[in-house]
Amino acid sequence: MDLILWRHAEALEMREVRDDLDRALTPKGERQAQRVAAWLNRQLPASAKVLASPARRAQQTAAALERKVKTVAELGPESTVDALLHAVRWPDAREPVLVVGHQPTLGLTAAYLLSGQAQAWPVRKAGVWWLRARERDGALQVVLQAVISPDLL
Repeated sequence: MDLILWRHAEALEMREVRDDLDRALTPKGERQAQRVAAWLNRQLPASAKVLASPARRAQQTAAALERKVKTVAELGPESTVDALLHAVRWPDAREPVLVVGHQPTLGLTAAYLLSGQAQAWPVRKAGVWWLRARERDGALQVVLQAVISPDLL
């Protein structure tokens, strides 16, 4: 199974809105989302599932893909590693799953899957971590396929 973790692009600061879920992308965030979406669309198979937080900034980031997106309340800003892994059916999903979500959950999830411990690993705004689960000698291994920064695209 491939699990692609995509942090939402740059958004308005909390002081600029009343509700965290209403924070929209900045113009820079819109450009970041477009660049990363173009890269992802070249890499992802058509069968990939896209799951996104209900937060406006995550929805706007996911919309840049121009693919069908399923909104999953459990992927919101207060999500947990367990909730994320349950939502994506890790490691049993047959198709790749792209999650558009938030820090610290994305970094905690990447750390947990790669090291076995949920640590506060940073994921840049609009950054992507592509992980792959595979079985080797009867044991589940997680391989880091790519880490992408919008600044490098």
